Order: sequence, then C-alpha cells, then structure tokens
Amino acid sequence: MKLAVIRQVYNPFGGAERFVERAVAAMRDEGLEVGLVARRWAGTEQPGQAFLRCDPFYIGRLWRDAGFANAALARARAAGYELVQSHERIPGCDIFRAGDGVHATWLDLRRRVLKPYAAAAQTLSPWHRYTAGAEARMFGHARLAAVICNSHMVRDDIARRFGVADSKLHVIYNGLDLERFSPALRAEHRAGLRAGLNVAPDEMVYLFVGSGFARKGVPQILQAAQTMRVPARFWIVGADKQLQPMQNEARARGLGNRVQFFGPQKDVRPYLGAADAFVLPSLYDPFPNAALEALASGLPAIVSSTCGAAEFIRSGNNGYCCDALDIATLAARLDDLAEPGAAPAMRAAARRSVEHLSVQALAQQLIALYRKLL
Repeated sequence: MKLAVIRQVYNPFGGAERFVERAVAAMRDEGLEVGLVARRWAGTEQPGQAFLRCDPFYIGRLWRDAGFANAALARARAAGYELVQSHERIPGCDIFRAGDGVHATWLDLRRRVLKPYAAAAQTLSPWHRYTAGAEARMFGHARLAAVICNSHMVRDDIARRFGVADSKLHVIYNGLDLERFSPALRAEHRAGLRAGLNVAPDEMVYLFVGSGFARKGVPQILQAAQTMRVPARFWIVGADKQLQPMQNEARARGLGNRVQFFGPQKDVRPYLGAADAFVLPSLYDPFPNAALEALASGLPAIVSSTCGAAEFIRSGNNGYCCDALDIATLAARLDDLAEPGAAPAMRAAARRSVEHLSVQALAQQLIALYRKLL
C-alpha cells in the first residue's frame, strides 16, 4: 500500500508529527509505504518513509495555505499514492485526520476571551474565512472517504456541524510508547531534576506542557495559582511568542518564585518524572499528546471540559475536569490535588486509564481502515 501524508510544516514538537512517526514506525512491517508531503521539514527520514518537499511561491498566510493545499494534493496524486491522508484542511483528500479539531468550533470558543474589537477582527479575517470555508468544502467533498478523529468530542462536533455520515467518522486515539512514558520516570528523574532546580522533595509541582499559551490555558493557571490555599510550584514547558509577557505577569501576580518557564523541550520525560501532577485548562484541545504522556507517566491530570483528554478523566480517581475559564473551580481542584497524599493516591489510576493506547493498537486500527478503503 502507498499512503501519502500531507502536513504543511513538519517539526519534532507537533502532536500531528508524533502521530505520524509512531504510526509509520508501527506500520513499517506491514508493507505500508509512506510519503510525507510538506513545505518545511525538521525531522529525519525513516526507513519506509519518503519526503516530498512542496513549497510553492506565496505572499502572505492565506495565499501560502491555499497554494500549498492545491500543490500538495497534486504532488501526491502525481506520485502514484493510492491514498492521500491530509492533516491540513484540503478539499479532495481521501482521508482527513482532524488532529486540530474543527476550526469553526475553535473560533466560537476563542470569542470567549476576545475583546469586542478582536472578535470583530476574527470574524472579518480573510484567513479565518478561508480556513473555515476550506473545512466545510472538504467535509462535503465527494472524494472524502474517512475522517480520523482523535476524540469522541471531535467526532460528535463534525457530525453535528457538517452532517458527515457516521460510517466515515472513525475515532482512533493517538498511540503511546508505554515504555518510554511510564511511572518509572519518577525514580529516574525526580531527585536529580528537583535538586538541580532547588525544589524540595515534598514540594507540590504541577507541570504544563504545550505551545500556544493563550489557547492552552497558561493565563488561567497563573490566575488560579494566585488564589490557591496550598502553595505549589508550576513548571511551564513549551514555546510561545508571549513567553516574556507571561513571565512578567507571573511576577506581577507575586508568583515569580513559584512559576518557572523552561521553553520548548525535545524530551519532556525528566519533567514528567519530577512533577506530581499535570494541568492543561485549554480553551480548545481536540486531544493533546501531552495529557496522554502525563497520564501514562502516572501523573493525575486537571484538564478542561473542551479538551478531548477529558474523556479519560474520572473525577477524583485520576484527575479532574473543569471549564477552561472557571478560575475558582480550577484553583479548588489544584488545591485538592496538592493536599498531602492526594496526587500519589491517583498515580496508578492515571497509568491504567491509558494503558490500552499503545502504538501497536494505533497501527492495527489504521491498517484496518486503510485496507478497508483500498
């Protein structure tokens, strides 16, 4: 089988990229040939995997996306790939992986935190209008045979908004390397990293991992941290243009010694091993790999109700859920987990909740889907 995967910018930090790498690694022995079509590439080619660079001339964001969509699809077809799976909103693809969720839903949820003038600008934005339009055309295109949804939240949203037939909607959760991300990270990294950062063994540490601080909930974390009853530390891992403003806000709120920003990290496992719990109050998150990796590492998680990971959270058992903008409830849940013994008591349940999400299980589901389509 020959499968082309389209992703405009391919970098080692992205959730879509990790999905592709894990799937390709697991499916290599199944005789699946994969070609990756991208404008920019920051990874290394793997056996059974070809890279097709596609970077048409463009001026501006809208022209860039529209030009790439047309050129990438044509390149994949011309190269003889039997199936084209797009991770971008491209009308005419055979398979769409809705890893970024529904753009229209993201715009609706984003309005909750925008000032009136910014909300109006979003509505009038040519790029947002193009993206939402391409999304609608793609879901209504006759060629679309399957949609890979990474959560039931996304699946139900697509069915409700676009009327896509149930037979085309497939919930396939992201696969995890359950040996690489495991509770064993605690013994390997906790003492050393904490000592290096001058953090006492019994101090409560919450870990946040994500790029795009406003969407992922860093402002809410800072607000909730300021009102907590139980002092706790927060480690923020991820890239963002607002890194300096967020650091300034943390200091302005009197959290300078409790909140540390580490920027993007290629390997987050030392932080997972040294932290006590995970927090991700996203405005919208179809299904973050970071939350899966935290649970697999034995960290109870606090996530928002508009996050696909909420489907795996059992309140009081392996974490908590709350509205992304409910600061009072978020602070209360942070306090609950910071109580002595609370987080350790949930570690085993956190691990169990994702133990079925192996890379092998992901590969088997994908291969079954590809064979059915072919």
